[in-house]
Amino acid sequence: MRLDVHHLSHRYGGLPVLDDVSLVVDSGEVVAVVGPSGCGKSTLLAVLGGLLQPSAGQVLQVGTPPAGCLNPLTYVFQDFALLPWRSVAGNVELVLLDHGLPRTERRARVDEVLALTGLTAFRTAYPKQLSGGMRQRVGIARALAVRPAVLLMDEPLSALDAQTRMLLLDEFAALFAGMAVTAVYVTHNLAEAVRLAGRIVVLSRRPGRIREIVPVPIPVARRATAGSDLARIEDHLWNLIRDDAAEANRELVDG
Repeated sequence: MRLDVHHLSHRYGGLPVLDDVSLVVDSGEVVAVVGPSGCGKSTLLAVLGGLLQPSAGQVLQVGTPPAGCLNPLTYVFQDFALLPWRSVAGNVELVLLDHGLPRTERRARVDEVLALTGLTAFRTAYPKQLSGGMRQRVGIARALAVRPAVLLMDEPLSALDAQTRMLLLDEFAALFAGMAVTAVYVTHNLAEAVRLAGRIVVLSRRPGRIREIVPVPIPVARRATAGSDLARIEDHLWNLIRDDAAEANRELVDG
């Protein structure tokens, strides 16, 4: 399924946050959104997911969701939001309970996504027994269980340590490539953006406008060993946002 964003603007009261954002996210494409603090990245994601009604413009969902899709637009947040009294399998199954699926199909879906995310051996474990990276894997598995048409990810790795983040980046890249999932990935981390996305949307300081859309022409399968090429793209992204990031930081300090 494709997302078409037409002249999107949003304000909170008298505060403009997004201004005239137009974008197409093609079916099967991973698009990252970066920019300085306060530029409207999370607001854009909330509008894409229907959690916010924009002040102006519209978002169109074009195409047919995949077979078995229970929730076309599905979120993954930085907060794992796992229920501590439910096992790994129980947390994943939770999103399936209100859809009238027979128990055998629920079990099959849970088994499928646990295998995809490398969690099969941990199905009976509880969140307190897992590392932060493993808990985020559970969050990903839970999102995939509904077979979403579009995955909306709001800084899903920001709460993790650097080593765990790097390991999960490789897993995310393999997962996205294997499933051909449509995804919008919001992050402050430029290395994450260039590792995962086919294109990177750079937003300006508030109100967020599209400053540039930067393609990443290196195949995802080659990126783990394409350090210098990715570094050049990362440097270009930083040059685009550096002045805005400094100004946004001064606003936060002065405020």
